[in-house]
Amino acid sequence: MNRLGFAVLICGLALGRAASAESNGKVGVINLQAAIADCKDGKKATADLQQRYGPRRADLEKRQADVQQLQEKLSKATTDDERARLSREIEQKTKSINRDMEDARAEIDQEEQKIVNELGGKVVALSEKYAKEHGYTWIMDVSSQQTPVIFFAEAIDITKDVIDLYDKGTPVTGTGTAPAAAKPPVPATRPTAPSK
Repeated sequence: MNRLGFAVLICGLALGRAASAESNGKVGVINLQAAIADCKDGKKATADLQQRYGPRRADLEKRQADVQQLQEKLSKATTDDERARLSREIEQKTKSINRDMEDARAEIDQEEQKIVNELGGKVVALSEKYAKEHGYTWIMDVSSQQTPVIFFAEAIDITKDVIDLYDKGTPVTGTGTAPAAAKPPVPATRPTAPSK
């Protein structure tokens, strides 16, 4: 761990102790990414995203399989002309697949960000409401790799409780904002670029 990370860890621990000692309140944690992805609207948005981009992904996978077949033919080619032709075809198709994969990934990233912006604000506001109602003085998001948390007891994790509140349609009376780094995981796999 670098010095800055260690200093942030020490400051975080000191602030947590100071907050707890000052108000005798509770400290809790939430995994905002999981809360956004696992609430009913997050699951629906993820399923919609996969359904919308599924045909495109299937097309890319088929095209990638075609390139692999061409690579097999190339390895068995007997003439220089045939090898040159197959190499050009593989290169052209690979470039086209890579461009289309990048375009699809950019579109998916943009859609994921819309989901985070829409649902994240609601989840953060519900987290704040839950924390106030249950006497928490500090809630830390542990979904970020930048959060200096080494250990926490499961008893202080409010993620499931916030998801349950969200799914029950609990009204939100705050204006929480979603953290920019949080992204719901989209389990769709990306095809890998074929090797030359």
